[in-house]
Amino acid sequence: MEQLDGGRALSFCGNNSTAYSVKNGVLNNPCFVDALNLVPHVFLLFITFPILFIGWGSQSSKVQIHHNTWLHFPGHNMRWILTFLLLLVHVCEFSEGIVCNIRVMGTNHLHLFMPAFMGFVAATTSVVYYHNIETSNFPKLLLVLFIYWVLAFITKSIKLWKFAEDKGAAQYLRLYITALLVILYGLLMAVEINVIRVRKYVFFANPQKVKPPEDLQDLGVRFLQPFVNLLSKATYWWMNPLIIGAHKRPIELKKIGKLPIAMRALTNYLRLKDAYEDQRTPEDPDRSPSIWRSMYRAFGRPILLSSTFRYLADLLGFAGPLCISRIVEQLNSEKDVPEGNNTTVTYFENYHMSSHELLQNSSILAVLLFLALILQRTFLQASYYVTIETGINMRGALLAMIYNKILRLSTSNMSMGEMTLGQINNLVAIETNQLMWFLFLCPNLWAMPVQIVMGIILLRHFMGSSALVGAAVIVLLAPVQYLIATKLADTQKITLEHSTDRVKKTTEILKGIKLLKLYAWENIFCDSVEETRGKELTSLRTFAFYTSMSIFMNAAIPIAAVLATFVTYHILNEEGPSPSQAFAALSLFHILVTPLFLLSTVVRFAVKALVSVQKLGEFLQSDEIGDDSWRNGDISVSFEAGKKPMGMTKAINRKQPMRYQMDNYEQPTRRQMRPSETEDVAVKVTGGSFTWGNNLLTLSDINIRIPTGQLTMIVGQVGCGKSSLLLAMLGEMQAIEGGVYWSKQPDCEVIHEGNISKNRNSVAYAAQKSWLLNATVEENITFGSPFNKQRYKAVIDACSLQPDIDLLPFGDQTEIGERGINLSGGQRQRICVARALYQNTNIVFLDDPFSALDIHLSDHLMQEGILKFLQDDKRTVVLVTHKLQYLIHADWIIAMKDGTVLREGTLKDIQTHDIELYDHWKTLMNRQDQGLEKDIQQDSQTTLERKTLRRAFYSREAKNQIDDEDEEEEAEEEDDDNFSTTTNRRSKIPWKVCWCYLSSGGFFMVFLMIFSKLLKHSVIVAIDYWLANWTSKINNSAETGTDMYINGTRPTNTAVQDSYYLLVFIILCAAGITLCLITSLTVEFLGLSAATNLHHNLLNKIIHAPIRFFDITPLGQILNRFSADTNIIDQHIPSTLESLTRSTLLCLSGIGVIASITPIFLVALVPLAVAFYFIQKYFRVASKDLQDLDDSTQLPLLCHFSETAEGLTTIRAFRHEARFKQRMLELTDTNNTAYLFLSAANRWLEVRTDYLGAVIVLAAAAASIWSFHYGLHPGGLVGLGLTYALTVTNYLNWVVRNLADLEVQMAAVKKVNSFLSTESENYEGSMDASQVPENWPQDGEIKIQGLCVRYDPMLKPVLKHVNAYIKPGQKVGICGRTGSGKSSLSLAFFNMVDIFEGKIIIDGIDICKLPLQTLRSRLSIILQDPVLFSGSIRFNLDPEKMCTDDRLWEALEIAQLKNMVKALPGGLDAVVTEGGENFSVGQRQLFCLARAFVRKSSIFIMDEATASIDMATENILQKVVMTAFADRTVVTIAHRVHTILTADLVIVMKRGNIMEYDKPETLLEQEDGMFASFVKADM
Repeated sequence: MEQLDGGRALSFCGNNSTAYSVKNGVLNNPCFVDALNLVPHVFLLFITFPILFIGWGSQSSKVQIHHNTWLHFPGHNMRWILTFLLLLVHVCEFSEGIVCNIRVMGTNHLHLFMPAFMGFVAATTSVVYYHNIETSNFPKLLLVLFIYWVLAFITKSIKLWKFAEDKGAAQYLRLYITALLVILYGLLMAVEINVIRVRKYVFFANPQKVKPPEDLQDLGVRFLQPFVNLLSKATYWWMNPLIIGAHKRPIELKKIGKLPIAMRALTNYLRLKDAYEDQRTPEDPDRSPSIWRSMYRAFGRPILLSSTFRYLADLLGFAGPLCISRIVEQLNSEKDVPEGNNTTVTYFENYHMSSHELLQNSSILAVLLFLALILQRTFLQASYYVTIETGINMRGALLAMIYNKILRLSTSNMSMGEMTLGQINNLVAIETNQLMWFLFLCPNLWAMPVQIVMGIILLRHFMGSSALVGAAVIVLLAPVQYLIATKLADTQKITLEHSTDRVKKTTEILKGIKLLKLYAWENIFCDSVEETRGKELTSLRTFAFYTSMSIFMNAAIPIAAVLATFVTYHILNEEGPSPSQAFAALSLFHILVTPLFLLSTVVRFAVKALVSVQKLGEFLQSDEIGDDSWRNGDISVSFEAGKKPMGMTKAINRKQPMRYQMDNYEQPTRRQMRPSETEDVAVKVTGGSFTWGNNLLTLSDINIRIPTGQLTMIVGQVGCGKSSLLLAMLGEMQAIEGGVYWSKQPDCEVIHEGNISKNRNSVAYAAQKSWLLNATVEENITFGSPFNKQRYKAVIDACSLQPDIDLLPFGDQTEIGERGINLSGGQRQRICVARALYQNTNIVFLDDPFSALDIHLSDHLMQEGILKFLQDDKRTVVLVTHKLQYLIHADWIIAMKDGTVLREGTLKDIQTHDIELYDHWKTLMNRQDQGLEKDIQQDSQTTLERKTLRRAFYSREAKNQIDDEDEEEEAEEEDDDNFSTTTNRRSKIPWKVCWCYLSSGGFFMVFLMIFSKLLKHSVIVAIDYWLANWTSKINNSAETGTDMYINGTRPTNTAVQDSYYLLVFIILCAAGITLCLITSLTVEFLGLSAATNLHHNLLNKIIHAPIRFFDITPLGQILNRFSADTNIIDQHIPSTLESLTRSTLLCLSGIGVIASITPIFLVALVPLAVAFYFIQKYFRVASKDLQDLDDSTQLPLLCHFSETAEGLTTIRAFRHEARFKQRMLELTDTNNTAYLFLSAANRWLEVRTDYLGAVIVLAAAAASIWSFHYGLHPGGLVGLGLTYALTVTNYLNWVVRNLADLEVQMAAVKKVNSFLSTESENYEGSMDASQVPENWPQDGEIKIQGLCVRYDPMLKPVLKHVNAYIKPGQKVGICGRTGSGKSSLSLAFFNMVDIFEGKIIIDGIDICKLPLQTLRSRLSIILQDPVLFSGSIRFNLDPEKMCTDDRLWEALEIAQLKNMVKALPGGLDAVVTEGGENFSVGQRQLFCLARAFVRKSSIFIMDEATASIDMATENILQKVVMTAFADRTVVTIAHRVHTILTADLVIVMKRGNIMEYDKPETLLEQEDGMFASFVKADM
């Protein structure tokens, strides 16, 4: 060894001649021992480097696995932790060596620190090497490490033994360091032995085989946090490819894959459910289990882990102030001690020092500070991550629990309103999220008090009792913050109510916009929305005020506390504190404010969580539907089933209490069956009484049977219990007595799918209120069954859905349902019937499938669907209907009345036994048949529905070029193959939108905000700077006047100076606090005025947009602008903006202060700034994508819940619970994946910015120490610089997070803006309203000259050169096929469409010249689809409040509604619900007629107004129109030709041209004319 070191000997052991003497034995030469310590490290490096760099390619792993993150050696985490500790100890050893080396005069003694340095390198190498071996699964190579640990252990032990022999060594730091190293090497050796023991990879004959966990074999799992090593876990290194890749192309759902098994909703649901059910003890089965306890049992452990991390982080957080105060103190004292008083010391002691001496060194302190910060931040982020992951897991579990409960809720609960849909949606959307947030914040609940107490103790240590005053200020103001927080929550609730109200009104306006425009009522409705918006803004103002108060408190409290502390200190000690005290106190106050500010939030969340848990508990305890014993066939009843080949059929009792089961056994056998009854029965109800759970019997004494394979019809008046009977058979009602028996189907008939049980008791059920899924048309019809093309086609034809499907933009792949395309009632109903037909079940229940269909469709459906399709399959059909003409097809009839069965039997039975009933039916049938004859060719409602659909879509293409800016951009991005442009667009900040937002807030406010912000931050810097000056001045004067202090007197000028400093300090603090208030107010109110203006402009633009805009823009898109986007602009942008400006300015002012104190810091700043730039650039893009994913996956989840709650009966009848559960779990997991990735990305960012911040602190400290040694400035400013560096660390990640948030939120402004550019209709006209005669149009004479009309300049004309003349008072009929331009002509009268050639002259005035308001208010029209608004009947008839009651009653009388309205509570003031849902479609149409009568105008246009009215009423109306409007011009657009046979003039149109124009009599004579052919077809 001596030989080896010969060359470098001089420097290795120093140049002392005794350094190389081995007189006392080789081992007694300390230098030799140190050299010996180098051997293992060098050995490791020599062996591992070649393996690491050369041999990697050849050793491919035995187990092929796509993730290289498989960690499977035992003791894995232990090894990482030990290695980290080893590295730390090496750093200590190294720094101790360096410091000793400086202390010893003369040459360098390399052996003091060289081994430590090599040890550091070797330890790092060992962990890298180990990691590579582990991921490639090549354990034999671990032997190298084993040998290394053994050697290191031996050499270190020798050194320790030598130290222990030395007498005085006990006080030296190096002894302890060496001892620690020996222990660590020993432990690592043990870990290595353990690996050999478990895996047996060497010294054993058969090594253990291992397989990677399921998650890692599954390529779909991309969330690797649980599987990577500790370093990658702590820094989220595995996220790098994802986040950096987001720049090139957006992150899609495919990219984030699936969740690992442990985090899936199902796993967690089972955990929570077990914990929940375990609390139900056998002694007390009804006890309601506590949700809190079950949550603690299921998820308590990770929370404890997180809290541990949190405590560690909080304690390390106090290292900052301590180190700062020591560094400042050190530098100040070093300034006074002349250099070079360390004389050369004797040999053996020359390189030992005590730990106290080591901590005297400011550079060491700076390094310590850096390490403490890094560790603190790592622990903090780890704590956050663990709570977030647990929170997400818990939310998944709760959602699954709620969903399972929903599937078991009793129907009566839903219909009796105990559990409304709204409540369920709230549970899912709000309560679970609140619990999740509570979990996120809950470690704070117990970490914060500890932090606060620790902080106050430290303050007391630095500042004495005056610190308590400052702390008291903080603590006393905390309740105020809590108060403000609760007020905020209340205000938010009120705001929410108003905005829901506003959105509801807006929805109504948008749905009825056509009517509003035709009646010129848009301004009235617009005002009512503005009024609601006014209320909302008032509460928003309160909201803004409280928000700004809370921001103000947060900013002002530290200033106030500092002020209080220093003033008290000054009063007590008659002088200012020293710089080290002052800045330690300052940074401590900054540390203290955060927990106090958060504490109020946490407490608020805790209160909310208590409420949420209570609600959840109530929900989980609510009534469930009975046990489905029938499904498992527990109770079977045998029929003596005559000569059927099937032997025994079983009827299974469905849901009923035990006590009735006994009679049920006997009943079937007791009664000898009539021969006809031996046909077996599918369902049988005996002696049944059923209720909806409110103790009122809905059905009583029901004894019926449904024959298998036959068509059974249930008839009766409205409300006699037909639907309830179906539901009772399905087990949805509570059976008071009696029961329902289902026979088991013979096994031979089982459908090809092979899983018998599913199909046996699955009932295809089409409910009365149609229920659609948010899915494609095809998915709605197949409903989870396998797709069979032939069958699908047959079903679609039977329901005549093909024409409707052809109209949809993507055929049967179009999304329908809540969020998709709006279909009309008839279309929805036909899809539901199609679903029931398509399912392969033996029994089909159809609940009034014809209610929303017109005659053709119902006939077609009856013939093709029910008689042909279902009967061919021998399926048992139960049909509830009002259409008596179909009774002839029925095999079995059940007539009901008032909740009991009136008759049951075949039509023949009834004809013979109950003549009265039969006659009653016959008269009714005659009436319907007359209708039948008339209706045969009617081109009625269906075509109308199709027309509306066609209108909406036939121009999508044209619109796509102009309108949708959102889509446009996305599309552009996809087209761009060259990455750089995409990249630029995706990472640019939308400055233009920001500017638009600010400018809509008003320039004065913007100026005020910027000015006050800058001023505030300058004042805050000034306060700290002044403090630094003050303290360091005192320090200086204290040094100069030391001798005077001994006598206890003070130089007077210091005292004067001191009070002067104090005064300025107080003034500055006061100014700072005032400015805090001003800034927080300006930002909030700037946001408020921007929100006010944006919404006002948006509403006006949209309400006055041409009707075309509404045809091509989906309603949902417009509504989103008014709900989601407006909400973001109202509530979220201002606070984000505030936070962003504050954190940015804090960071900038901090860096500015450091740079001005130590300019050399700027050198270090450049690489840091570059790193920061790239981090934020990558993060913003990825974060935006992940947020979009989170939002877009959340919606389907919420929809799935509300959808399930709405379609409960259908799902349960079909027995599809399992499939829906599966879908719910998938949706939850998808959303949770997105959310997990989003929070992991946030952690990724925060870890990186925190490390950057730590480097900034290190750089600032190094710069201060360096420039201090060159004597560049007084010590107080060092403290200032370091304090600022610490605050910068806290705020760096906020800058980026807020930037990313703001970018996402600005998208809302952008969307609103894209609508603000739409063109309005030209309301002015060329004439002034005053020039139009009062009573125009008096006569009602209409001249149409060469009229050409198109919907949009981009489209073809729909009317081409139409000429017509209508005399005053004429009754004109216009007819033609769908799409011939009839309705367009009616719109042209109102100038609703683009008249680009020709003109319409009414009573001598060209309508294009009139102001729209005037024109539209003087004509009246009835539209095809009736529109009613919520409010009173009076409001619906006359929103302008112009007419007397008499006139309203008169109109109602004409419309045949007078009696009905009289009967309503409130008469004219009776309530109309949203969309007029509380009236039938026919009644709504009549109200619309009445509305037109109220406006007495001489021109009256009816656009197919009688489509949904029954025959009798229609005939009355025709007469009324002829009499009441004898002197008015009436233009009727007819779909049924017979309605216009009595007209004075008929116009027949085809493809936008007038084909025939004459009296109807004349036209009928032309045998081959169009009109004649129409009439023929109609007869």
